[in-house]
Amino acid sequence: MASTIENRRHTPELRSFGAVVRRSREVAGLKQVEVAGLVNVTRAYIGHVELGKTRCRLDFARRLDNALKADGEIVKAWNELIESIKSVKYAAYFVDFPKAESTASLVRVYETHIVNGLFQTEAYAKELIKDPDILNTRMNRQKQVMADPVPKIFVVLEESVLHKQVGTQEVMREQLEYLLELSERPGIRLQVLPTAVYVEDARAAFAIATQSDRSDTAYLVTGTGGVTSADPVELANLHERFGSLQAEALNVRDTRALIRKVIEERWT
Repeated sequence: MASTIENRRHTPELRSFGAVVRRSREVAGLKQVEVAGLVNVTRAYIGHVELGKTRCRLDFARRLDNALKADGEIVKAWNELIESIKSVKYAAYFVDFPKAESTASLVRVYETHIVNGLFQTEAYAKELIKDPDILNTRMNRQKQVMADPVPKIFVVLEESVLHKQVGTQEVMREQLEYLLELSERPGIRLQVLPTAVYVEDARAAFAIATQSDRSDTAYLVTGTGGVTSADPVELANLHERFGSLQAEALNVRDTRALIRKVIEERWT
């Protein structure tokens, strides 16, 4: 098997492909050991592929697709994920985090100045991003993260973001209405932190992407861009900070009421 396998670092891209394989196997109603017998490998190898610990070659993806009667979905996923690694255009300081975000089971976000990229309307994003390629990457990032199975997403948003004009009044009204729509979706919890509330050490925006195996990756905004980190001490501090922010923020129902009020009073 070593001749048909290319071992790679346990990356989010590989986990994404592995998730497709796992879902296809479950749809087929097969156990890992049964699939292993069909494609003549060990059960452990199938487990490694599903966990993203091993990158299989295209010929093996085809064998899996045939064995699981996936109608080309596994091969398509293999090609798309490989291409996404090559073509995604992000700022250098941000490039690692979307990979973790795209495979996360839980995403936690604290925003201080603008609506988070996952929740931006295209019109709002266009006001912030002038490069068409980067804008397209932003929109594709949304589609990838928000596709089934959608992760749980918890967001704490500074109240000032609701009042800060980006584009026209129409752009802002559409953006805030979209936030309301998103807040009604299962698994998405949006909370606004009132301007009058101060949370110690919460001076910069950050996000945490948590995988199904409980591993975390964080992205922290800095004065010159940002940094992606998996440092355990830093992550522990961010977890504590996010808990404090959630505790001080308005609950989900009151957040919706505030957003509606801002729409009516400022953006209508």
